[in-house]
Amino acid sequence: MATEKSLGDAYTQVIPPSPTENDRATAAETVFDPNIRKRALRKVDFWLVGFYSTVYIFRVIDSSNYSNAAIINLEHGTGIKKELHLNPAMWAWTLSIFSYSYLIFEPTNTLLLKTFRPSRWMFVLIFMWGVCACSVAAVKSFQGMMCVRFAIGAAEAGFYPAVIYHMAFWYLPRELPWRIALFYSVGQVSSALSGLLAYAISFMDGLGKLAGWRWLFLLEGLPAIILSVIALFGLPDYPETAKMLKEDERAFLVERLASTTPKGKKGLWDWASLKVVVLDPSLYTFTFYWLAHGIGGFGISYALPTVIYQLGFTTTAKSQLMNIPPYVACFVLLNSLGYMLHRKWIRPWTTAVSIEGTTIICYIILITVHSPVVKYLALIVAVSCAGSAYPVIWPERVRALEGTVAAGIGIGWTNAMAQFGGIVGPHVYSTVFGPSYRVSYVICLCFLIVAITSILLSWLFVWRKDRKRERASLAGEI
Repeated sequence: MATEKSLGDAYTQVIPPSPTENDRATAAETVFDPNIRKRALRKVDFWLVGFYSTVYIFRVIDSSNYSNAAIINLEHGTGIKKELHLNPAMWAWTLSIFSYSYLIFEPTNTLLLKTFRPSRWMFVLIFMWGVCACSVAAVKSFQGMMCVRFAIGAAEAGFYPAVIYHMAFWYLPRELPWRIALFYSVGQVSSALSGLLAYAISFMDGLGKLAGWRWLFLLEGLPAIILSVIALFGLPDYPETAKMLKEDERAFLVERLASTTPKGKKGLWDWASLKVVVLDPSLYTFTFYWLAHGIGGFGISYALPTVIYQLGFTTTAKSQLMNIPPYVACFVLLNSLGYMLHRKWIRPWTTAVSIEGTTIICYIILITVHSPVVKYLALIVAVSCAGSAYPVIWPERVRALEGTVAAGIGIGWTNAMAQFGGIVGPHVYSTVFGPSYRVSYVICLCFLIVAITSILLSWLFVWRKDRKRERASLAGEI
């Protein structure tokens, strides 16, 4: 029996080239010892799922803080809106400016991960948003808040799509669903944790002559600075260069990846693939889906604490706690869907369409029903569905992109479209539409109809591309 090292040395001779992802992966897993696969993926999962999930907890907490800060210590007269003299329009702008910087910097920030290497680029992003988040505690005016919120958005802009992009260098598309679901669902739980922390930190109001909302930003920005240092020295860059891998583990991971996946090889920039992306109709249908769901599904998350508070059956402090159930429900739903997708019990496309359909039903209930309890239950379902929609379809979005540059630009561009939720959402859910927010729900319902139409068209275009690949593969074999 050959040793692991000898297999690693000989893998290029044993496995013949194959045009498809499944053939390459099957060939690699047939030749290599199963223990090599288990060992290699365990190491990759620790960093690309475990570490990134930990970082994502604090990223979401940092961005969710602002919605929680809207109602913290209102009864004490030390609320953020009062101290900074913010009217509803100014508050909406300080919320949405964050997403403008996302929209501007996200596509390029994602591609810069390849330029500077993931470990270095993630250090820059995480460190900068930690510093900027802490700086919010020192803001004294509307203008200052606009500047610091824009800076936080610019720093955070590349993180989520860069994680997806980084995963594409390491995993097969069929291995992504539950990993993305787990990574993303942890972020949803951190949204719930953000409400719990806001509730606890509200009791620090006046400590050190600082308002509770200032303590909120100061304390929740510090962990990001620590995690940035860990990313710089510990995060593996690519399968070809990862020091944490043994030679046979590295050979296995490199060999099994399809020829269309992004490559970490230095100087490899396949700019020709960008033309293919631009001419691909699925780029535009995915764009409309991410944009429409970002506004229709995610828009409410930017004002959820206020919406729940204005249902009229709780105090501001308890409203922070009532933000927890929607995000816990999202965590449970998303991990359940991720597991079922991994086991192939359900399919990404039908799941995405079902999620959009359920969200539409929830908004119809929010528009037509007047009971605060029923509305709250509908909000729980709507928020959990909204948080599950993107992760279940991300693997299909990544699979539709071919090449290093195409994947980087495509992932960044697609995710940037979701930021319209942050731009439009605060204005759609302005307090002028409260306490019923019926107008807000009607607007979101219209966007959700666009979203479900767009995902159906994306499904059609990707199916056609798959058929074309199959025909080309069969023609090559003949």
